[in-house]
Amino acid sequence: MSQDTPVSQMAEHLRAQLRHHNYQYYVLDAPTVPDVEYDRLFQQLKALETDHPELITDDSPTQRVGDIPLASFGQIDHEMPMLSLDNAFDGDDMRAFDKRLKDRLDQPDTELEYACEPKLDGIAVSLLYEDGKLIRGATRGDGSTGEDITQNVRTINSIPLRLLGEGYPRRLEVRGEIYMPKAGFDKLNKLAVSRDEKPFVNPRNAAAGSLRQLDSRITASRPLEMCCYSVGIVEGELADTHTGVLKQLSGWGLKINPEMQAVTGVEGCLEYYTELSARRDALPYDIDGIVFKVNSLRTQQRLGFVSRAPRWAIAHKFPAQEELTEVKAIEFQVGRTGAITPVARLEPVFVGGVTVSNATLHNMDEVERLGVRAGDSVVIRRAGDVIPQIVSVVAERRPVGTEPVIMPQSCPVCDSAVIRLEDEAVARCSGGLSCPAQRKEALKHYISRKAMDIDGLGEKLIDALVERELVHSPADLYHLKHLQLSKMERMGDKSATNVLNSIEVSKQTELPRFIYALGIREVGEATARTLAMHFGSLEAVKAADEDMLQQAPDVGPVVARYILSFFRQPHNLDVIQALIDAGVHWADIEVSEQSVPLDGQTWVLTGTLEQLTRSEAKERLQNLGAKVAGSVSKKTSYVVAGAAAGSKLEKAESLGIEVLDESQLLVRLAELEA
Repeated sequence: MSQDTPVSQMAEHLRAQLRHHNYQYYVLDAPTVPDVEYDRLFQQLKALETDHPELITDDSPTQRVGDIPLASFGQIDHEMPMLSLDNAFDGDDMRAFDKRLKDRLDQPDTELEYACEPKLDGIAVSLLYEDGKLIRGATRGDGSTGEDITQNVRTINSIPLRLLGEGYPRRLEVRGEIYMPKAGFDKLNKLAVSRDEKPFVNPRNAAAGSLRQLDSRITASRPLEMCCYSVGIVEGELADTHTGVLKQLSGWGLKINPEMQAVTGVEGCLEYYTELSARRDALPYDIDGIVFKVNSLRTQQRLGFVSRAPRWAIAHKFPAQEELTEVKAIEFQVGRTGAITPVARLEPVFVGGVTVSNATLHNMDEVERLGVRAGDSVVIRRAGDVIPQIVSVVAERRPVGTEPVIMPQSCPVCDSAVIRLEDEAVARCSGGLSCPAQRKEALKHYISRKAMDIDGLGEKLIDALVERELVHSPADLYHLKHLQLSKMERMGDKSATNVLNSIEVSKQTELPRFIYALGIREVGEATARTLAMHFGSLEAVKAADEDMLQQAPDVGPVVARYILSFFRQPHNLDVIQALIDAGVHWADIEVSEQSVPLDGQTWVLTGTLEQLTRSEAKERLQNLGAKVAGSVSKKTSYVVAGAAAGSKLEKAESLGIEVLDESQLLVRLAELEA
């Protein structure tokens, strides 16, 4: 059917009306028609699209109801990283932040203008619009890579499927917070209780759980909203201030926070903080602080970024929430590296939006500093997502007969001796791979993707194999039988065969992977590669003394001692030999007498590469001796910028660092590898 027929024109007219009413209701909270009128228009459009399915568009208001469930979420690489914010906790922190900016700008007497917004307690997301149409939704993830939640964000009424008006950029990435208002949270929990279901603990958990549903129809049933706080990738013109950009977003149909203001100077920020703090409990949503940003976008560019945070923004957090509870017991947990950590078991108490029943005490120095004992009344603090901590002991409430906490002399799991080095605060079990607590975590590390990459051996299967005494060390994995695996829970003949095939494939590995897989303290992926490239063979690493180890790039005295200690333990050497006897092998690396071409250089990769993956480019640079870093600094030698390079490219240009594109990188690599 032609798109210019009266029917198609009527459908588009209805869509335009519904988009307008959605904006009035969900974004401005100022509906202009009663619900019955909206419902009538919606049913008219739905009937029209039912009779003429060829007229249905994916940005129609009728297409929000949710789609068939996904098997899993896909991954999305953010073209421009979603950075975190530094925190301020009091007025002095804010004044120090303001002074840093003025000093950097060399404008000590100029009062900066700041944009002020409540810091919503929700889930950070990115929305991508192309030609005004919603194309993609993603979670923040680790800042570089998030999960594809497009189906779910399409169900949220405050997110327009198509932008209103005109003048928006051809490509526009909108960033914001998806959250659950207090009223919607209360209603959701009442419904859960009426159905004998477990209620959510707080609105943030409810929002996160709703947003990560593989069945978007469940997300559609939850009272979620989104509030925009910034933009990412933009292909087109925007206003020159942060508040101006947000007002533009509002004009295009996106929700912004009505409490947003622009103020002058740090004292204006502190007044805003005080005023909104007083109204915090009356707001219809949870907030955990205030975000302050330099309002001028040009000034933001001048200030730039540090590490994973912008210099021009800060989150002024509200004071941590505290409660009083009782320590029921103090127990000791054993981690993968043998670290023995005291943990306080608490009388459950609701604080900071969650029920807290445990608090880590970190080490015995912390136990002694606090003077905490089982039976004590203690003050518990929790702020945001920070792990609950014991702030202090209420000494006057201590019952008679309590005993000081004493570090056990033997491991609570395997009964091996507990040792504590003079220069370390942490005590450790000496049992190594013979300790079940360390064994499970060491095995999980050994099979992980960046180590031996044994597909199919998940955490639950490792737990079961250890608990059934079928696996005591990584070498035992190579002696598993098909019958043993096929009898495990949720395993069958095919799954057992797949696991055994993956184990067999892992026998042929690379020296850097093998060194990393051993789980030596402080030897991560990069250090393992450094050791392999510097020494060339495992035998050379094992034979090296502390001074020789420190000659390897980035290996200092602490790491050298850990490596030396690891290879002096007989049981570790036994496991390595057992692995070799089981068929694990690798090629030694030829160590050149001459220094590698890029020795001492630091490279940074940014943007999307077309001919190489990031991992391939990183590996080739590392093989030539370069250190590949994740951020740009004055020490950076070169930056390789692919498509849609963002803040790292800008920082490199501001520091005068040489920038190469992918074709120039390939030429350089070919020359150096020849």
